[in-house]
Amino acid sequence: MRRMRKSLLAFVALILFMPSHVMMAATNESKGEGAKLGEISSKDEVVYANLSATGQRQEIYVVNILDVEQAGDVVDYGEYTNIKNLTNLSPIEQNDNEVQLEAIKGKFYYQGNMNEADLPWNISITYLLDGKEMTPQEIAGKEGHVQIQIATTANDEVDQIFFQNYLLQISVPLSEEIYSNITAPNGMLANAGKNKQVTFTVMPEKEEKLVIEADAKGFELEGIDISAVPSSMAIDAPDIDEMMGDMNSLTDAISKVDQGVGELESGVTALNDGVKSMRNGSSAYKDGVQKLASSSGDLVSASKQIEQALETISHSLKNNPEDISLGDLNKLPEGLGQISAGLKETSKGLVTLKENYAKSYDALNKAIESIPEYEISEEEIQELYRSNADQKVLNQLLETYKAARTAKGTYNAVKEAFIAVDTTLKQVSDVLLEMANSLDAMASGIASSLESTDIVKSFVQLQEGISQLSSNYQAFHSGLESYTGGVKKLSNSYGKLDSGMDELSNGTGELATGVNQLHEGTSELKNSTTNLPEEMRKEVDKMISEFDKSDFEPISFVSKENKHVHAVQFVFKTESIKSEEPETVEEMEKEVTGFWNRLLELFK
Repeated sequence: MRRMRKSLLAFVALILFMPSHVMMAATNESKGEGAKLGEISSKDEVVYANLSATGQRQEIYVVNILDVEQAGDVVDYGEYTNIKNLTNLSPIEQNDNEVQLEAIKGKFYYQGNMNEADLPWNISITYLLDGKEMTPQEIAGKEGHVQIQIATTANDEVDQIFFQNYLLQISVPLSEEIYSNITAPNGMLANAGKNKQVTFTVMPEKEEKLVIEADAKGFELEGIDISAVPSSMAIDAPDIDEMMGDMNSLTDAISKVDQGVGELESGVTALNDGVKSMRNGSSAYKDGVQKLASSSGDLVSASKQIEQALETISHSLKNNPEDISLGDLNKLPEGLGQISAGLKETSKGLVTLKENYAKSYDALNKAIESIPEYEISEEEIQELYRSNADQKVLNQLLETYKAARTAKGTYNAVKEAFIAVDTTLKQVSDVLLEMANSLDAMASGIASSLESTDIVKSFVQLQEGISQLSSNYQAFHSGLESYTGGVKKLSNSYGKLDSGMDELSNGTGELATGVNQLHEGTSELKNSTTNLPEEMRKEVDKMISEFDKSDFEPISFVSKENKHVHAVQFVFKTESIKSEEPETVEEMEKEVTGFWNRLLELFK
């Protein structure tokens, strides 16, 4: 029995340590000389890479999966440091980058190591504890606030087709016994047993810096899994018809706003022109009224003298007719004519002032009336704010709208006063003209009387006329005093009205400038949003085209000479970070002898 066991052990040892070329020779002899060429219909490559805890490449090997349609000798390509048959014990030979093998029909697997090859992505993993960067060895077992930063960038040394068409999926397992308060702004958290699984997706052609933060108690980390597969799924265009309708409504609303602001600008411009004209007319009117008021004293004084003269003449004619000199009487018509001429000139000036005022008021009235009556509701205002239009322009629009509404309301409130000025000017002008005509009639009557041949009769008539004129002139003089008093009050009051006109003119000027700038802004907004719906559709199509890789045709990662490549995918895993106590001598000895003990157990 003991001999049998020794024989079996020797046989096992022989099998374990038999040179591989002996096995290959035996297999080659069994092939015979009638070997035939095989045929591969497709090939898959799975690229495995072991990375350090910071993302540096350590080991790369590729599992090649050949779909053999016809059994026989086939050739594959790849620059491997060594190769291994994973399907059977048939030999695999390598000559430079040419791999020769005998494959059975169906799936054939073999492994090729490429430890010096570059991966399509540069992966860098950084660890921070309470804001301080640490190596994996330093952070292992530590406690505090942890930040794990994972940066992915394109490796320019490798064909960019993989970076441009593959998406990365990065999975980080975090034990809930160690980590709490886990956050990952760009990641998705899910439960995976006792772990929290943080998953990130990096789209094709994108370089990302991904961050995980958590509070750690005794920092440890299982290996991070990173896989890369083609983003070959087709992306259907989203239904944006409703959104397009909303955008069309928005552009239509902006166009109407611009049109309304254009009409407002025209109205405000007309208003400003009318107010300017009215301002100029008001200044002329103020100057005329002030001159009239300043000359009122002289006019009243002259009238008083005429009144006293008429009283004296009347008294003298009645009581002392012998003292009357005809030469003095001859001067009276001339004096009355001069007064009449002055009153007529004043009346003429008031007529001119009335005409200018009427033109100014007409321009102002048309400008104010041209301001639209429409009202913008609070709901419509809020809808405009939600439309993402320029907030500054909207604020200017609303301020102008309110100012225009205020100007129109103020004008409507004082409109009757403006109308009354026109009527008053006409009445004053008519009274002055009537007074002048009366004085002309008096002067004409006196002159006619003086030319009469019947001196006695004429004298009697003159005496009666002068008496009546003196009596009437007293009433005229009282009316003149009241008129000049009114003119002084009008002059004093109109100064305030003219100052208001000046402020109104300045205000409408600023309003016109502001509305002009506002119209420029709304026109620019209209022009920039006219094609907004179509631009939005183009952007959606562009975004879809960027991520739709459904037409991607895979190529071999290991060699461009490989044909019929069906799929290539990448699987990476980083080293774990463990906080472990050193092994004891007994544990090390137990590990060394464990294999032989298990082998011997088979024969007991």
